[in-house]
Amino acid sequence: MLSFLIKIVISSLVISFASWLSNKKPQLAGFIIALPLTTIIALFFSYIEHGDKSKSVAFAKSIFIGIPATLTFFIPFIFNKFLGLNFWASFILGIIFLIIGFIIHKNIMNYL
Repeated sequence: MLSFLIKIVISSLVISFASWLSNKKPQLAGFIIALPLTTIIALFFSYIEHGDKSKSVAFAKSIFIGIPATLTFFIPFIFNKFLGLNFWASFILGIIFLIIGFIIHKNIMNYL
């Protein structure tokens, strides 16, 4: 239970710091969030907790394939000026693209 709480605290600090920084320096905050900090933290904790190399490798592969799939969320935001979308339309369309990305991710992972 203590390790779970430590994970929550570390993850919360990273997210809270980036959120706070986004008001002052949005480009830097975006870069920090884009760093694989959560991946590094999650892989480390996963391996420490389970000690299974093969599961850690499978986890890392899933993350590698998942990154491009999750980037589909941002497509409507990139083109929102061109398409005349407001925030909520971009957000909802991004969620739909993310669902499609997840389906693609799942199918690719079935072959690896």
